[in-house]
Amino acid sequence: MALTQVTPAAHADPRPAQSEAQIEAWQQSTSVRLQPDGSLSDVLAISPTDVWVVGQQEIWDVWKNRGTIRHWDGARWSEVSVRDATAAGNLRGLAAASASDVWAVGDGHDGVPYLAHGDTSGFDRLRPQALRAGDWLGGIDARSGKVVAVGSRERQALILTGQGSTWSAQQTKEKGALYAVAGGFAVGDTGAGPLIMHSSGGTWKSMPVPSVPGGYLRDLQVDNSKRALAVGGVYRGPGEISPLALAWNGKRWRRLRLPGAEARIYGVTGDGKGRYWMTGYDPSRAAEPFMTRCEKGRCEVIRGEATKGRSSVRLQAVTYLAGKGTVWAVGHAVDKADRYTDVVETFAPKTTTQKS
Repeated sequence: MALTQVTPAAHADPRPAQSEAQIEAWQQSTSVRLQPDGSLSDVLAISPTDVWVVGQQEIWDVWKNRGTIRHWDGARWSEVSVRDATAAGNLRGLAAASASDVWAVGDGHDGVPYLAHGDTSGFDRLRPQALRAGDWLGGIDARSGKVVAVGSRERQALILTGQGSTWSAQQTKEKGALYAVAGGFAVGDTGAGPLIMHSSGGTWKSMPVPSVPGGYLRDLQVDNSKRALAVGGVYRGPGEISPLALAWNGKRWRRLRLPGAEARIYGVTGDGKGRYWMTGYDPSRAAEPFMTRCEKGRCEVIRGEATKGRSSVRLQAVTYLAGKGTVWAVGHAVDKADRYTDVVETFAPKTTTQKS
């Protein structure tokens, strides 16, 4: 289905003055048109005409729920077949080494994590012998000749490395789970605080991080070995969560001050030059699409317009479309009857005219 154009109606929270071309604003709200009670978990832009999303349809039906992969070619969304799709549960992570080397990861209905590999012609399931029933994988990264997926095994962090028929699994000594991996870094939590691991010489080791009791990390953007941003939250009690971001400068991780005291941050992306966009959900204004933009340590909140019939919007992931200066955030909206609808929210400079 082609994206449906809607009239932009954006506003941003108060912020310092800056050039008009740099001010992102909410542009439009669209849908991939998943089956009822569908949600999108991750989004990846290889180019403005080569965008991937993964998620799940019919979430509440234990017999019918299944993972799905969709592709945007610059004009419309199409479903890409997953061979052995009946075994694919919620697909939650995406990565690509190239346009013809795309990976997805999530849950298998047989209890073993589901890895799928392919391109616009379709995806095949891979079954690494290093995995076993009860393992869980949450994030994946792909480089030419190497794939890394992270998760947990028996309450300890798990790192799966390989490609093709050769895979190895490293169960780390750290308790907890890893949720995202990129550029040699992996993030998650120990159950008591944030966890960040780094690959050096083929070995993954935990890194010193600021003490944040109750802190957890769910996504990261790695620009290079000297600049990265990890995001998540701080659990303070039932229903009480504040946002968390840790910035890497090549020597240490430091905590970044974020606006939106009650916001939940789920995803982060960047332009590779030190500008970042984070998406999630703000329960204080639940019906409005929510994004935080950071540059040079200064952050601002940008909100979309509330749409009639939606009680809340949760944006699970975000990607930067290089060349267009645009970010797409995906997730789901919930109506007053607790029905889910997948959403794609577009944010771009106010001077950018959206035509997709």
